[in-house]
Amino acid sequence: MSGTSAALTPPAGAVAPVRHPDAPAPGELLGAHYEQCFGCGGAQPHGLRLQARAGEGISLTAEFTVQPAHQGAPGLAHGGVLATALDETLGSLNWLLRTVAVTGRLETDYVLPVPVGTVLHLEAEVTAVAGRKIYSRATGTIGGPDGPVAVRAQALFIEVKTDHFIDHGRPQEIRAAMSDPDPSRRERAFEVNP
Repeated sequence: MSGTSAALTPPAGAVAPVRHPDAPAPGELLGAHYEQCFGCGGAQPHGLRLQARAGEGISLTAEFTVQPAHQGAPGLAHGGVLATALDETLGSLNWLLRTVAVTGRLETDYVLPVPVGTVLHLEAEVTAVAGRKIYSRATGTIGGPDGPVAVRAQALFIEVKTDHFIDHGRPQEIRAAMSDPDPSRRERAFEVNP
């Protein structure tokens, strides 16, 4: 990454991330953390419906296909949509740590335009942990893992308690998520975004 800010550089005391023993196995599809999520949820008609799979260590891969509703310039993905795909992918890494965290900072480099109809392949990994801070990076390639690099990002996530979402979310959505009979879906609903 060019020009990475000091906020995204792990401090001297940072440690290597440790995969949680209950994390999904390598190759396992993570699924949507929340059906209404624009990034991964299936209930959003124009959402990304990003599909992420656990990798080795604290890594994952994900894909999404750029749809006409994701355009910025004619025939090309909107930069904000690409940043959303990177944020969703990076946030999904926290499931491998079994940590509830929110995006604190996201820096994105746009390398190539991404046409509508393109499958964007994303690879992400956690690079370090320092207290409540989780440092990670991701790369998006066009057409598959060996395709040309289109976007890159580095991010800082901050571990939070579930109360963060309860205190700041709309009450009706919070109640609906907390009343889900599936304990895994209840937990995952509060996992990635601020």
